[in-house]
Amino acid sequence: MDLLLTHAYFLNEDPKELQIMKPYAPLGLLYLSSYLRAKGFGIEIYDSTFGSRDELFRILETEPPSTVGIYVNLMTRSNALAILKHAAACGWKVIVGGPEPANYPDQYLAAGAHIVVSGEGEQALESILRGAPPEQVPGLCLNRGGRSITTGPARLLDDLDAQPWPDRERVNIGQYLCVWRKHHGAGSVSLITARGCPYHCRWCSHSTFGKTHRRRSPVAVVEEVQWILDRYRPEQLWLADDVFTIHHGWLNQYAAEMKRRGLRIPFECITRADRMNARVAGQLAELGCYRVWIGSESGSQRILDAMERGVTVAQVRDAVRQLREHNIQTGMFLMWGYEGEDLADIEATYEHVKACRPDVFFTTVSYPIKGTPYYDEVGPKLVQVGPWEASTDRDIRIRGRRSRRFYQLADQLLRSETPAEAALVREGLAAAYSEVEA
Repeated sequence: MDLLLTHAYFLNEDPKELQIMKPYAPLGLLYLSSYLRAKGFGIEIYDSTFGSRDELFRILETEPPSTVGIYVNLMTRSNALAILKHAAACGWKVIVGGPEPANYPDQYLAAGAHIVVSGEGEQALESILRGAPPEQVPGLCLNRGGRSITTGPARLLDDLDAQPWPDRERVNIGQYLCVWRKHHGAGSVSLITARGCPYHCRWCSHSTFGKTHRRRSPVAVVEEVQWILDRYRPEQLWLADDVFTIHHGWLNQYAAEMKRRGLRIPFECITRADRMNARVAGQLAELGCYRVWIGSESGSQRILDAMERGVTVAQVRDAVRQLREHNIQTGMFLMWGYEGEDLADIEATYEHVKACRPDVFFTTVSYPIKGTPYYDEVGPKLVQVGPWEASTDRDIRIRGRRSRRFYQLADQLLRSETPAEAALVREGLAAAYSEVEA
């Protein structure tokens, strides 16, 4: 074995996800595996989703030490640190990558990681496994003589069609489908048609793909869709692109190829309101789309402009209307607490949600991710809650921002069902407005 890949996420340790129960296989690791195996390397995957920390530790203790690659995202920091420390103690060479370590390379190196991959990982890992001096491999952060050095931007894959599909056969897709069918009555499999997002939202991290946008050809994607349907027989798909309908010409070709092959499968996807129109909504309906998620974020145009979202409140409302006219559900992502938000902006978001009537919406309180313009903007006011090793960027407080109770009341306002109930919540919001984080 040249490399063991894992991703530090344990479903059974996540109370919230145990309620939701909509897990997907780790596509990033599966792409790394297929790419590296095609280059002749011996790759193993420990899919921690349905695994356990103890089982992974036993592997690290009993297998001959080699190299372990750990994918880390915003929520898996503490798990990843525990795994890398245990692996290093057992003699493994530890490489960490994903969106999180690129923002905190010094901390991961200090914790025992030998290499931090910053950006897309395929070509960097290939060079490392071939024995290239790490200092000569683009896209790495290293500890040399007690100080960290970087080797420049990672190389990105130019031709996504030339890359093998993700290594789904190396994990138990059937187990994912079983969970979905048990809890939701339909099994779902994820795939991507592109990498990267070219937009400039100030709070969004681009640490893996930068602000690139690289697409696979429509025919190549349809080939994968047909294989997934034939191999796994899922009842639906999750098209996990950042903005699925970004390229209308591509969508035209994709829809035509799906129709030519007689393929239609229910799916959900994410898009932006400014990449939706009546024609696109119609195409999505013909393809089988049953839900589109839209990053609305706020009903206040002032806040959207501060975020540099590049969309208008009116565009969001039009997108929701167009989708509803084609019997497609809408999901809406909303964000409280962005810098400068006041009661008028909360009220605008309430009116926006009532006007849109999305089928489902999720709210979050904005959190600054290191490496983003938003993080830099609020940097002087950031307060670390607890030790870095045991927290995430979600746990950072912004001095002077409204209290958590205030945002809980804002959520309650969105869910109020009568004018009288909304009026009572507004009174609570006004009273809580002076409560701020220390």
